[in-house]
Amino acid sequence: MSRQRGLSGLSGGEKDQLLADLRAAKSTKRDRKSAPRRQAGSGKSQPKAYDFSQLEDYRQIRMQAAAAEMIGIENPFFRAHEALAKDTTLLGNRTLINFSSYNYLGLNGHPEVSDAAKRAIDRYGTSVSASRVVAGERPIHKELEQTLARLHGVEDCVVMVSGHATNVTTIGHLLGPEDVIFCDALSHNSIVEGAKLSGASRLMFTHNDLDALEDMLLANRSAHRRALIAVEGLYSMDGDIPDLPKLIALKRRYNCWLLVDEAHSIGVLGATGRGIAEHFHIDPNEVEIWMGTLSKTFSGCGGYIAGSKALVEYLKVTAPGFVYSVGLAAPLAAAAIASTEVFLREPERVAKLKENGHLFVRLAKEAGLDTGESAGYSVVPVIVGDSVRAAMLTGRLKDRGFNVLPIIFPAVPEKSARLRFFITSEHSEEQIRQAVEATAEELKALREAGPLVVGRPVAE
Repeated sequence: MSRQRGLSGLSGGEKDQLLADLRAAKSTKRDRKSAPRRQAGSGKSQPKAYDFSQLEDYRQIRMQAAAAEMIGIENPFFRAHEALAKDTTLLGNRTLINFSSYNYLGLNGHPEVSDAAKRAIDRYGTSVSASRVVAGERPIHKELEQTLARLHGVEDCVVMVSGHATNVTTIGHLLGPEDVIFCDALSHNSIVEGAKLSGASRLMFTHNDLDALEDMLLANRSAHRRALIAVEGLYSMDGDIPDLPKLIALKRRYNCWLLVDEAHSIGVLGATGRGIAEHFHIDPNEVEIWMGTLSKTFSGCGGYIAGSKALVEYLKVTAPGFVYSVGLAAPLAAAAIASTEVFLREPERVAKLKENGHLFVRLAKEAGLDTGESAGYSVVPVIVGDSVRAAMLTGRLKDRGFNVLPIIFPAVPEKSARLRFFITSEHSEEQIRQAVEATAEELKALREAGPLVVGRPVAE
């Protein structure tokens, strides 16, 4: 069977069976929502509690995987990269032009960054072996926190071992059932999970629609004790930017805290990479909570909250995700410090990233590709329209020497399935031109091949 033959390549019997199986999976999911739960001891047989293969959600995952395999779509996820991923990567001993790693400023693998991490290992080892509250505190932790606080232009910072957990524990801890959280509809999962953990009322406003946010604030703010507005500095799926000055005006007017998740905007926005506050020429102390991750421009792993001394001190002694978790590994802290020093010393890296992002968006639009609302920085989607076509396009581009991954349902709505291009300062103009040209050609070929319906019944 050829690798990407599509529905048209199936025999009549194969096609009928596949679609019947997919409809059955959809029906099972619908029935599960409507059917009453069976009571324990009802006498009816139940799956073994330890048999995860019988989970209905797992069976649906397997059904989707089987459908993809039947029509020859290669699984694009969990591919093992065999070397440092920058503008190129190594997959299966083959070098591909890489658009799937957020090494935005090319600092992962920079000699100064690697040397700093090696020195930290020599001094502290690979783990600090305890929570920082008890025996895990190291001088390098405070050095990193001071570095990040200065970068953001605020009083203090606390560093945690996971970016996702940073949002979950901070939001989940600061707010409670008497409070309300207003989230952008495209907020990262970590923001949503933190809001769930808090027990606060959760209200989602249409993406970047601050008029809708104000309507919600007007109708709901007064009924709650505390309120938080949570947004991202640069949205990881769409690459667009919120109106920070208007957000600050709204949080003042309605007495709210404002959290800005700068995972994808720190090191990217602003003339020197100091983030969305620098981009808009805003005093960063106007925002109560700056959140960021160390896995993008900082060449490490972990997360942090920057803001007032009071906020940081409170989180350090009470936030479960900090108090009950091991301290950040010293080599990761050292890498983040060195990365910050390099990109502040070399603002041309930030300028080159902006130049590359803007070039990609301009060329993509000229080629008729849909880049949504991307502002043309580190994240540029190419919206394809359905999950099957997005997965097939990824495979075609891999064949042509490009590594770029699809974002499919349920991460985005089915009609918004896309390829997400991560742009870096390391990409050359020629690499960007080649990628846009190949994407436009292969997407056109897929569309000319006709409709692809496999997977849609399950995703609806």
